[in-house]
Amino acid sequence: MNLLVCVKQVPDTAEIRIDPKTNTLIRSGVPSIVNPFDSYAMEMAARLKDAVPGSRIVVLSMGPEQAKAALKQCLAVGADKAYLISDRAFGGSDTLATSYILSRAIVRVEELEGKFDLIFCGKQAIDGDTAQVGPEIAEHLDYPQVTCAVGLSVEGDTAKVKREAEDDFELLGVKMPCVITVTKLPYEPRYPTVRTKLAANKAEIPTLTSADLTIDLSRVGLKGSPTKVKKTYTAPQKSGGIRIQEESGTDAGKKLFESLCETCAI
Repeated sequence: MNLLVCVKQVPDTAEIRIDPKTNTLIRSGVPSIVNPFDSYAMEMAARLKDAVPGSRIVVLSMGPEQAKAALKQCLAVGADKAYLISDRAFGGSDTLATSYILSRAIVRVEELEGKFDLIFCGKQAIDGDTAQVGPEIAEHLDYPQVTCAVGLSVEGDTAKVKREAEDDFELLGVKMPCVITVTKLPYEPRYPTVRTKLAANKAEIPTLTSADLTIDLSRVGLKGSPTKVKKTYTAPQKSGGIRIQEESGTDAGKKLFESLCETCAI
């Protein structure tokens, strides 16, 4: 099988701080990581590769030169080839423009690597939390899609996807090629070995620019992005509150009820 995984390098949100004057993210000194949901997507693809002999994984990322570090992390845990999509013209792209660029990049990479049976994306990126790029890629490519996947098997030309629903799980069959977005899995992504890390660090990662893609430049960057950010800010913390500590949950519930009744003057 020919598998593609789209990944994004994001700032580690555990280290994120907000500038109190400008209300913008302070990125200086903040380490970058592979988006966690994309790591789960990579692990799902790697497990399918293990189960289907002869399968191959290509990873793709759009971003600046330093995003190659994220691609090398994927190469160290099972990917066979990586491509970086980077161009100044792509700067400022929102999710619609980004998904369009990635869809055109996928078409180009397929010319080099062959048609992909499955395209994996993380459910969402932790720096934006929109969960839009994966589904939009599917729309640009006119592919069927399944979101919030937690399990996958393949039978013939059909992918059987277990997906997370509101109160339970659903099992869906979808014809390939298709796009699958992956949420947190019941198992953790694998770790690289010393050997695979050394090999990944030596890997050559080609960079594709707008000149390499058949792309409409009016649909990328700021001018191709309908999303406009007017303001960002940190919500003020509210003071006050009470701590309820009782010996049992029942006692704690009664205490909470009494406190609410006093507050509402019931």
